[in-house]
Amino acid sequence: MTDWGEKSTADLMSSYVAKDPGCGVPKEGWRVCLAHEFKEKRKPFQAKDVSLSQIFEHVGLGIRYLKWWYKKTQVEKKAPFIDMFGAQPLRQIYGVPLGGIGGGTITRGWRGEFCRWQLNPGMYTYKTVTANQFTVCLRRGGQTLYQQVLSVERPPTLQGWNWGYCGEYAFYHALYPRAWTVYHLPGQNVTLTCRQVSPVIPHDYKDSSLPAAIFVWDIENKNDYDLEVSIMVTVVNGSGHKSDKSGGHWNEPFHLEKEGEAVSGVLLHHCSTVNPYTLSVAAREQVKVSYQTAFNPKGTCSNLWTDLITDGRLDSPTGSSPPTSKGEKVAAALAAGCCVPPRAHNSLEFCLAWDMPKVMFGSRERQHLRRYTRYFGMKGDACPSLCHYALTHYKKWEESIEEWQKPILQDSSLPSWYKSALFNELYFVTDGGTVWTELPEDADVSGGLRSECGGLPAQPDVIKEYGRFAYLEGQEYRMYNTYDVHFYASFALIMLWPKLALSLQYDIAGSVVQEDPTERLHLMSGRYSLVKAKNVVVVHKILLLEPEVCSTSLQRLSSHPRRAVSAGHAVMESELKFDLDGDGLIENSGYADQTYDGWTVTGPSAYCGGLWLASLCVMCKMATLLDHKDSYEHYRDLLDRGSAAFEKRLWNGSYYNYDSSGRSHSNSVMSDQCAGHWFLRASGLGEGEFKANKIRSALKTVYDLNVMSFAEGQMGAVNGMRPEGVTDRSSVQSDEVWIGVVYGLAATMIHEGMRSEGLRTAEGCYRTVWERLGMAFQTPEAYCEKGIYRSLAYMRPLSIWAMQLALSSAGDTADNRLCV
Repeated sequence: MTDWGEKSTADLMSSYVAKDPGCGVPKEGWRVCLAHEFKEKRKPFQAKDVSLSQIFEHVGLGIRYLKWWYKKTQVEKKAPFIDMFGAQPLRQIYGVPLGGIGGGTITRGWRGEFCRWQLNPGMYTYKTVTANQFTVCLRRGGQTLYQQVLSVERPPTLQGWNWGYCGEYAFYHALYPRAWTVYHLPGQNVTLTCRQVSPVIPHDYKDSSLPAAIFVWDIENKNDYDLEVSIMVTVVNGSGHKSDKSGGHWNEPFHLEKEGEAVSGVLLHHCSTVNPYTLSVAAREQVKVSYQTAFNPKGTCSNLWTDLITDGRLDSPTGSSPPTSKGEKVAAALAAGCCVPPRAHNSLEFCLAWDMPKVMFGSRERQHLRRYTRYFGMKGDACPSLCHYALTHYKKWEESIEEWQKPILQDSSLPSWYKSALFNELYFVTDGGTVWTELPEDADVSGGLRSECGGLPAQPDVIKEYGRFAYLEGQEYRMYNTYDVHFYASFALIMLWPKLALSLQYDIAGSVVQEDPTERLHLMSGRYSLVKAKNVVVVHKILLLEPEVCSTSLQRLSSHPRRAVSAGHAVMESELKFDLDGDGLIENSGYADQTYDGWTVTGPSAYCGGLWLASLCVMCKMATLLDHKDSYEHYRDLLDRGSAAFEKRLWNGSYYNYDSSGRSHSNSVMSDQCAGHWFLRASGLGEGEFKANKIRSALKTVYDLNVMSFAEGQMGAVNGMRPEGVTDRSSVQSDEVWIGVVYGLAATMIHEGMRSEGLRTAEGCYRTVWERLGMAFQTPEAYCEKGIYRSLAYMRPLSIWAMQLALSSAGDTADNRLCV
């Protein structure tokens, strides 16, 4: 058994959970006691963390970025896509986000707070809204025995409420897309289990788009007498953003009955200038439902507290509240109650839903309709129907979720930490600024090259049927569909929502033939180049939902190839210009021209060279499938010559050198050196393009040096190691651990029969991020051995689904193979 040092939170809770076998919480997942404190506190990467040699290398970038940042923030008054001066501090509080795919998310922390909001696409509000709480009221024989806010906090506001629930009596358990919080009520002989359910269901393209979530409260009465139990939820009209005080917001009650089911609740209309929306909270009328349409969340709120404590119900006034004045906030409350017999259970169900049907981005030139509007309309009045649908369908959601997760959870050959990581890392599919929109009737995703000319249809069938999909590189790196990072993350979409993966690929393919001759200064290199050249994949940062293809100014576009798409031939021929000596192997330019944009490469390199060879192999396969003999012979010739050059220029007898420049660090051991081979294996396209014995030797070297010789083998694989066994500190990225890269490396090891090594490698990342550093549901792009992290909540760790592909038996996973 690996000694991971301090006991994990799951271990700390194990004996406690054993006392509660009936609470309905699954064994697998991420678990934490509400009283837990993560001891290690880390800071985001800052300029002062750069060594003197690295400062010298990047001084030009620093000056160019500072000028650009000043212009963006001070002159144009806009938020930069990467704010190196405003990185998010580590808040060790986040839990499972609420909501489906592409309609926005609201994150509830593991202590119960509503603390991260992403309702406007790609824009986050990191505010804990204090008044958003659940409160329990216990009554017996017409008398209130106990009333408590289910929060460990003691805020300076709302002093009329009973705060300070003892966190020692509760724990949180996350297995995305569900979460459980189990509360033992001190002295009451009552256990509450709050189950949180969001409609994130593989291969479901309707319910998975819904901006809604369910809270099911299971109440266990261990007493010998009946109890009347009420749960009250309070919700502020807003998200903690400054727009909450802009004025004009108002609330109203609603009741909806159809198909023999009735729901009641409150609508909170948030009337912001851009992207207005409605929040709603509702409960089924199988139980006693009452509400308070509006209250001021600033004062003591004693009246609301007294209203509930008097009889377990709220006043339920008729009519809507007046619009708020500027500077004023308004909140609403909903209570549901039931009787729980002695030694028995009962349950209460709540729905939280939101409706922002039309969204605008950047230039605000056009509105886009979110996917769920196909089923619930675009008028902004969908909340009652959303709540009714969610409350009457969530049991089917859970059946589908359990059917999907059960085979993995019951596989005794898989370690518990892996099962937790596999499902919980999937949070980014919804909480990655994700946008899923309907395709407008006048949209053209072809890039202008028609299908009769070898291009795409203006509206491919898959996009017409399944819409357009985009997600951020990271919550702090606000650029959509960053293709070199999606390269790693794509496994999750391909295996679980393949139509969304295909839709994204069509959008990328359509961008290939587009061009923008405008010259732009690229911050990383300091050179001017075209915003978009024709016949290249925009490797970094495309905002697909705007009228034009946009790229960032951080680095030059597409200096290396990516996976072939529909326009693969044009892309590959374009990339041949980087084969400067005609040996069939492309060369790097000496500055940031690949995903490691802070770790420069010169000449042929293990990473880019391997991807190039994999792309040539794919082109050969495509030519074979299409019976294009000339194309096959062309790419086969390039592949044969490139493979020979790759072995000659980079193989050193044990592994592939980082690059062939001859610099002092060109023979560093790169953890990601087998990326090209990894994708060929995952795609099921054969094993012979890379020598099997050399791949295994390289992986063995990476395991010995980058994994086991780094941080005592307990933090995953560092990007770069020197052959003498010390970390490569030649760049700001060579001494980092990239969690998504580690999961991909682990998958590669598993493909090559190194199962135990692969699992050990990935386990180091999970233990570090989730159990040691408290970065649950905000897995960063990178961390160093000590002190710092970089870019919280990042896309790349979705690559853990590549491990699942590798671990799956070959028999029934052929259809799930990564396809071009």
